[in-house]
Amino acid sequence: MERPLIAVLNGPNLNMLGQREPEIYGRATLDDVEQLCLRTAEKLGLAVDFRQTNTEGELISWVQECRKRARGIVINPAGYSHTSIALLDALLASDLPVIEVHISNIHRREPFRHHSYVSRAATGVICGLGVGGYSLALQAMTDLIANEDNR
Repeated sequence: MERPLIAVLNGPNLNMLGQREPEIYGRATLDDVEQLCLRTAEKLGLAVDFRQTNTEGELISWVQECRKRARGIVINPAGYSHTSIALLDALLASDLPVIEVHISNIHRREPFRHHSYVSRAATGVICGLGVGGYSLALQAMTDLIANEDNR
């Protein structure tokens, strides 16, 4: 049986994890996050397509591609959370379950970070639990897919 594919999409500056503001984001690198996602997916019976971009248009194109090839999207939109209505529109059009992940708690940070356009498209949001939030998001996605399949 084919494993359900979950796209794990990461936005701008996440390629700098482990280097940029480790007091906020920790010391784990994006490669560490990818390995965590792959290990978690293996345990859950999922396949993962893990990607990162610093380009808004590329992130939107990846979301659009998911519509025909993925069962769900886990996304850390990073700075695009607070600025991109175009990303929101793409996620809404995907017609897929979406889980938004933030490594830091955006609600305890600067006021401009408190609002996320992406949250409007998200089935759920995980923030402030560090990189472990990605594992939690994949577990939640497994549950969402199982509930969908049982309908």
